[in-house]
Amino acid sequence: MRVVRGPVEKAGGRLWTRPEEAERLVDRRVPRPRLHLVREWAEGQDAYRAELYDHVEGRAVSPTPVLTGAPGLTAAWWSGLRTALGRLSGVRTERAAVRQAYLDRAMPKYLGFLPGPVPTVPPAWSTAHGDLHWANLTGSQLTILDWEGWGTTPAGYDAALLHAYSLAVPEAAERVRKELSGALASESGRFAELVVITELLQSAERGDNLELVPALRQRAGEIGNSIGVGRAG
Repeated sequence: MRVVRGPVEKAGGRLWTRPEEAERLVDRRVPRPRLHLVREWAEGQDAYRAELYDHVEGRAVSPTPVLTGAPGLTAAWWSGLRTALGRLSGVRTERAAVRQAYLDRAMPKYLGFLPGPVPTVPPAWSTAHGDLHWANLTGSQLTILDWEGWGTTPAGYDAALLHAYSLAVPEAAERVRKELSGALASESGRFAELVVITELLQSAERGDNLELVPALRQRAGEIGNSIGVGRAG
């Protein structure tokens, strides 16, 4: 069960309706808890929304988004994740998980340590889960949890986010790069990595996942030249 509470005047926002839209629009072969029932009510100035889902077998791969040890996942698990992300990428939606206005504003600010102008226009857009970290994935049987943030993003965003949350465990980050190379080993994938690094560096200003900051900055430097950061002209 998922319960959301918010001011009555703000009911119906991103966290309010996107899980129900995922149930309606996302390919049913994408492994996720099915939504069975929704109830909404108000008490005074507060609005509530309750959602009843399938019971999920198994545990999250990690209790936190940042991976702290090798997850030990099977080849079949990775194959299932690749298939799921491929099916999700083709879903048509007007919902945006990342907006161009944010990229224009935030990428130059948080990637300013890179030499040269930072590109802010993605080579391509596609649909993504939008919050694909290790606490939102179950194993040994794959299920993708928490669909309140899904929508359009720069192509490769989900793979880039999972990779970023793996950087504290280098062998796991390498496994992500290998298993999701179709999404990451491209101009779009490298751009998506810079988007994710921007977001995580911004959240680190609030004290989130500070242990990732050195690795995020290092990774940004590694991929910057491959998409034109630091090139003259």
